[in-house]
Amino acid sequence: MERAPERAAIFFLLLSLTVAQNTTESGTGTLNVGVILHLKSLVGKMAHTSIMMAVEDFYAVHRSFKTKLVLHIRDSNGDDIQAASEAIDLLENYNMKAIVGPQKSSEATFVSDLGNKSQVPVISFTATNPTLSSIDVPYFLRGTLSDVAQVNTIAALIKAYGWREVVPIYEDTDYGRGIIPYLADALQEFGAYMPYRSAISKSANTDQVEQELYKLMTMQTRIYVVHMSLNIASILFTKAKELGMMSKGYAWILTDGISNIVNSLSPSILEEINGAIGVRFYLPASKELHDFTARWNKRFKQDYPNDPPSQLSIFGLWGYDTTWALAQAAEKVNMADAIFQKQKDTKNTTSLGTLGISTIGPKLLDSILHSKFSGLSGEFDLRNRQREFSTFQIINVVGSRSKEIGFWTAKQGIFRQLNENKTTNINSVPDLDPVMWPGEVYTVPKGWQIPTNGKKLRVGVRTSGYPELMKVERNPVTNEVTASGYAIDVFEEVLRRLPYAIPYEYVAFDNGQGVNSGSYNDFVYQVHLGVYDTAIGDITIRYNRTSYVDFTLPYTESGVAMIVPVKDDRDKNTWVFLKPLTTDLWFGSIAFFIYTAIVIWLLERRINNAELTGSFFRQLGIAIYFSFFADRERVDSILSRLVVIVWVFVLLVITSSYTANLSSMLTVQQLQPTVTDVHELLKNGEYVGYHNGSYVGDLLKGLGFDRTKIRAYDNSDDFADALTKGSQNGGIAAVVHEVPYIKIFLAKHCKGYTMVGPIYKSEGFGFAFPKRSPLVYDFSREILSILEGDSIIHIEKKWIGDQHACQNDGTVIGSSSLNFNSFSGLFLVTGVASTSALLIALLMFLYKNKHRIRNSISRDQTRSRYGPEHINEQNEERVIDSSQVQNLQLTVPDDSEYTCQQEEEISIELSPASGFQPSPDFSSQEHRAVASSTIVANSSSQVPRI
Repeated sequence: MERAPERAAIFFLLLSLTVAQNTTESGTGTLNVGVILHLKSLVGKMAHTSIMMAVEDFYAVHRSFKTKLVLHIRDSNGDDIQAASEAIDLLENYNMKAIVGPQKSSEATFVSDLGNKSQVPVISFTATNPTLSSIDVPYFLRGTLSDVAQVNTIAALIKAYGWREVVPIYEDTDYGRGIIPYLADALQEFGAYMPYRSAISKSANTDQVEQELYKLMTMQTRIYVVHMSLNIASILFTKAKELGMMSKGYAWILTDGISNIVNSLSPSILEEINGAIGVRFYLPASKELHDFTARWNKRFKQDYPNDPPSQLSIFGLWGYDTTWALAQAAEKVNMADAIFQKQKDTKNTTSLGTLGISTIGPKLLDSILHSKFSGLSGEFDLRNRQREFSTFQIINVVGSRSKEIGFWTAKQGIFRQLNENKTTNINSVPDLDPVMWPGEVYTVPKGWQIPTNGKKLRVGVRTSGYPELMKVERNPVTNEVTASGYAIDVFEEVLRRLPYAIPYEYVAFDNGQGVNSGSYNDFVYQVHLGVYDTAIGDITIRYNRTSYVDFTLPYTESGVAMIVPVKDDRDKNTWVFLKPLTTDLWFGSIAFFIYTAIVIWLLERRINNAELTGSFFRQLGIAIYFSFFADRERVDSILSRLVVIVWVFVLLVITSSYTANLSSMLTVQQLQPTVTDVHELLKNGEYVGYHNGSYVGDLLKGLGFDRTKIRAYDNSDDFADALTKGSQNGGIAAVVHEVPYIKIFLAKHCKGYTMVGPIYKSEGFGFAFPKRSPLVYDFSREILSILEGDSIIHIEKKWIGDQHACQNDGTVIGSSSLNFNSFSGLFLVTGVASTSALLIALLMFLYKNKHRIRNSISRDQTRSRYGPEHINEQNEERVIDSSQVQNLQLTVPDDSEYTCQQEEEISIELSPASGFQPSPDFSSQEHRAVASSTIVANSSSQVPRI
């Protein structure tokens, strides 16, 4: 029973040979096609059944076609040499016009060269190696997808889950190696990479596979991409489960070589890969596909009755459509010219030299390239010499079956369901159905973990010039290294917040005697050399260091600033009284003084204020006196008093502010930095100091300071002494230092110094890790969490002290002069009040004199209407009228002396006998207005006439 499949395969071979011989002897109308498959493999069996059904179905539908395919099936037995031998035999002895297959990429490499040499199209629907797509082999066509097509889907999954390191596990063949460069490029686009590439020979035994897996367990990466054939993959997953690598914390991604046939795998193999995710070509369901699948299942059982039931995979459908396309192309080629010509070079006596050249090869190739139809596997179109992809399906192996969890397209990326509106996913988890990971957990693996080999994290430390930041001590008896300080507290707080435990030990960067072994650059470079797993302390994040290490986010403030002495800048010169107000405020106040005075003069002039007598300049001076001293008892008009009240308020605010600012300038101590610009130090040739071993020395040289003007010091006390001496007495004028150090200095030396700047940008202090270390991301997240909470405040108070206790901390700025903008609102109010009062007075004047204005306008209109004669008559009447009312005195009452006056209204009626006749253009109402007047009798004196 065990050799039944082999007997069945031999039977089909003999049957195909007999059919091929009979049809060849019959003459024209046939196209010999060689089929090279691994008939003992699962894919080979599926493809064999599909190809046989394709020929039968095609000619059942196209009965009128004259050219029929004659299949010559050969078994490569999974061997490259055997496949090449079968191809040579088919071409040399049977004059094959086309070859379907071979099954493996390594087999296709040599067979494609044979087809290219003999101009025989070679169409493989299972060889996916990208290197096969070359212009050097134009007669090779791919009836499947290249492995490059799935690379972006795999990369999208890795990016979506936030993994940064991936280890590919592949078989060491053309098929396995072909995808690796493309996968590396896709990962590099978003910062991920491959720290290690695990190549396993296809002939490797279980011990060799186990040894390779042990090597992977010693590494941090826990994300694996498996790209290999089923035989070696089954061994891999069996050993991985035995070693505990199919448990929580691991993630396995399957390429389409396994994912496409996962539903046909045995339950024992599926149990081994439980929790893995994979990508495969998506095939939409259709009625034709459903009917064909049912027929295929029956046919497969007939062909291989002793094999377990298998589900039709995409490889079977690709084989079916490839055969269908070849049959269509054969009908379009004239088979009368189908002969093989011997090669002209007859010196080569090997089998390759005796191969003929197919005369219909170019036409048949062109016909295949232009064959386009909708097949069972989708649109069949080989214009690009291979199938084009559109959608990939993402699956999760759960138990004994595969579960669909989502899809991927080049346009939409990853999404859960087809035909859904893709929305932006703000979460870190991709838009997929829940995934069951190895270990039957639903928590997404973080992608790495500390190897379980008892190794501790080696943390490099060095003593800082500021013990508050880092102090390293060594036990003389046990030689144990201990460290303390600001940086140590932050580091240990990060470790406490990580969701996993990391064993660690401190390693001192010294010569064993407590003396540092080199500069900070040397210290950081030890991480790159592998001496330390990380370096912590007061390490500045610098560009040149990022070329060999990766830094976390900074845990301190950034920047380079100056420490300079402060001086009392109280100004005691003669003109200090002018400084409380700026020039624009002085001139603005004077301008509003003058404007307010003019408004008051106009308002008081209207009512004949007794104070406004004499010349124009005397009256204007009195008005200015009103506005300056706000003497409201000397103004009579209500509008003038309103203007004065508003001006009193403005004047009160300005004078109060002036007094307060002047008092501050004369009494409060004004501490100002002696230097405010680093370029001022450079210009004056002053000496500057910096911390010994810091990069700030190189920074100062880059700014243009002479080497002799730069002095290095070791601690804050040395800085204080040098600043006290000054640049002229062997000391320095300023210290150029990083902000974290300056904060410590000012906490100890509070009085007499201040910080100026920052004058230069820097990234602050951070922890250094090897390039692409997965710890960088987790440490940075926890550092950000610490900075946003209260922990960093407690750490700073513990090691630095209260930063707000020192009054000199930060740049000290004295009282500033008041400017015009500070009082622009007040000036706007007084300006509106004065202008409004002036406008109201003008409107009142116009209203009181509206009749006189109207009469004036009427006379102008009459003069233009009646001419000179009528004007003379009116002038005569005016003379008469003037003589009659010459004794009438028209006065404007003086509201300031209204208690001493009496008003008497007299109506004068002018009869016709008096000789006064009104002008014909006057109305009776206007005549009565003119004839009516008010006589004011003054008992004491004569009132002047206006």
